[in-house]
Amino acid sequence: QVQLVESGGGLVQPGGSLRLSCAASGFTFRTYVMSWFRQAPGKERELVARINSVAGTNYADSVKGRFTISRDNAKNTVYLQMNSLKPEDTAVYYCSARSSNARSSIRPVDYDYWGQGTQVTVSS
Repeated sequence: QVQLVESGGGLVQPGGSLRLSCAASGFTFRTYVMSWFRQAPGKERELVARINSVAGTNYADSVKGRFTISRDNAKNTVYLQMNSLKPEDTAVYYCSARSSNARSSIRPVDYDYWGQGTQVTVSS
């Protein structure tokens, strides 16, 4: 059974940091592009960061310089280090996977597997 299990979300003050983790199982992790999406209330789900099978990365403009995505293929885990957090970063964050053999995409509907999401709240 395919599983993506996120952890590390919570409440943090503006300027603080969080590290999200996503543990994957049930598919060939090393061959998949792994991504983090987020969805705030009343907003569409958006791509935050992605990392391909050879560790190349892409980031949304809104998080460049603040967030870092990484992967550990030996542990089937992808991470999102979030620094200098802003209230605008408040959202449910989702881990997702897409086969590296598929056409690249930033559309949520094109991704194959999804975690349950973890809440990140940035507030004073």
